Amino acid sequence: MKPTQTLFILVFSLFCFTASAQYGGGYNNGYGGYGNGYGRGGGMGMDRSMMGGQQQGTPSKPKETPPEETAAIVVEQMKPQVNLDELQAIAITNVLAESIREQGILLKNESSSQDQKIEQIKALRENTDKKITAFLNPDQVEKYKTFMDTLKEVKKTKSKKKKDKDSKDTKEVKENTDTKISE
Repeated sequence: MKPTQTLFILVFSLFCFTASAQYGGGYNNGYGGYGNGYGRGGGMGMDRSMMGGQQQGTPSKPKETPPEETAAIVVEQMKPQVNLDELQAIAITNVLAESIREQGILLKNESSSQDQKIEQIKALRENTDKKITAFLNPDQVEKYKTFMDTLKEVKKTKSKKKKDKDSKDTKEVKENTDTKISE
């Protein structure tokens, strides 16, 4: 073999080896691997301090609040308005926590259609209301209904504000793209 061919083959094989080591062929999967590849063990050359403390590989979704905490918050708001005693508060907290747990299960059920989920949640709410009103006296039942109506109104205004904000954002984006296109 000619010396130039030998040199060419040597350089080419060295290049291939280096490229495979850097781009996932060796050294614990290199770029983007979760091992100790290129960079400081985090892949892509970034360490955890550069990523704002977010752990790699875990999606950044908000942590779910436990049903017991959510139920306790609702009952704390309900106590003064419905005049609940401690025993009623404990019983209603347990009923609400169980209802929230079941609602989460229903929402995560992928085999049900959206309409089925809505119907199931309505039935769950009615059942929960019956259980809660069983712990209340007639005067408290009226106050409970008023409390729930105001709670629904607050949710409606919050969702309406959110929808309005979303629609304003999309309008702004659309206007910005329209002005960029016309320029």
